[in-house]
Amino acid sequence: MTATRTYDYDDRPFDPAAVRALSGLDYMRGILHGDFPGAPIAATLGFTLSEVDLGRATFTGTPDRFAYNPNGTVHGGYAATLLDSAMGCAVHTTLPAGKAYSTVDLSISLVRAITERTGALRSEGKVIHTGSSIITAEGRIVGADGKLYAHGTTTCLVLSPR
Repeated sequence: MTATRTYDYDDRPFDPAAVRALSGLDYMRGILHGDFPGAPIAATLGFTLSEVDLGRATFTGTPDRFAYNPNGTVHGGYAATLLDSAMGCAVHTTLPAGKAYSTVDLSISLVRAITERTGALRSEGKVIHTGSSIITAEGRIVGADGKLYAHGTTTCLVLSPR
């Protein structure tokens, strides 16, 4: 048996000048409001940016069978991408105009199996520490049932693009 999956994503080109001209919070709010394209990976995996504030970002998504591993559960990469997105975007909200970041370290713990029966998931990233060159954040994936499914931390390097 074969299944087919199609999806739409925002194909507007990434504009580095727009990113550099705004604070990270303003840019992330622009993505949330549709002024700038979000990362296509979110559409690929079926999750969306749902909230941003200074030092915080939240994504929501409902995993489906397309994200399964051979063991009949959602692949850990789905949770890792959801956490990396939330934590990275939380970091991005703290950046002044002209700065960027890159993930240096990502650590996650999967504490409960995710399946298509799990339903909607919420991944919230929060900044723990903001330094001039290193920013750290933590994240949690929680189901609509209030159960914790995964958590993680990230370390990001602050960059000054040319």
